[in-house]
Amino acid sequence: MNKAIVVFSGGQDSTTCLAKAVKEYGCGNVSCITFFYGQRHSREVEVAQGIAKDFGIADHKILQMDWYNQITANALLDPSQPITKTELDACPNTVVDGRNMLFLLLAAIYAKSRGIRDIITGVCETDFSGYPDCRDIFVKSCNVTLNLAMDTTFRIITPLMDLTKEETWALADELGVFEYVAERTLTCYNGIVGKGCGTCPSCKLRQRGLDAYLNRRLKG
Repeated sequence: MNKAIVVFSGGQDSTTCLAKAVKEYGCGNVSCITFFYGQRHSREVEVAQGIAKDFGIADHKILQMDWYNQITANALLDPSQPITKTELDACPNTVVDGRNMLFLLLAAIYAKSRGIRDIITGVCETDFSGYPDCRDIFVKSCNVTLNLAMDTTFRIITPLMDLTKEETWALADELGVFEYVAERTLTCYNGIVGKGCGTCPSCKLRQRGLDAYLNRRLKG
């Protein structure tokens, strides 16, 4: 059977991807990789470890990258900066330049050493909040580059790419992990598990999708 690695933050999206991967590959064939890169919601590493354990993942790699703020500055790496996003902004100030490209590269290096070719990431361009490295065109380009760089046939799989947050909640429900995702994941920029702070952009996006899905489910 094929094996897969999930780029795993412990948030709503990556946990939904993990649940899908476990269903499709079996937990013994799924690895996770989590990055500590100096993010303000650094509690996500601890949360990710707990979730991976709950899903029966034996191979969970944690990579320390707390040097990231030496080469770039943004609100996720500098807690003294307020998180802002105005209608005139092309991107929110939580964009960490190059993050997903670097994550996919490191995940691919780790995957190759373990004979894994399928790399799963929860990026999504439908509700992507202006993050350029969540776009499908970027992921496809990165996939080609990684294959050329390592002479390997990786497949970067993006189960949520075309889904809205409402549809991502629906998928979690379909996979039988709706309540788990709602209560145990960490999406909040301020490090609050579950519903989060309710005020940061990530929490607002998550809650808007949840409200839409619950309303749809109520209507039957």
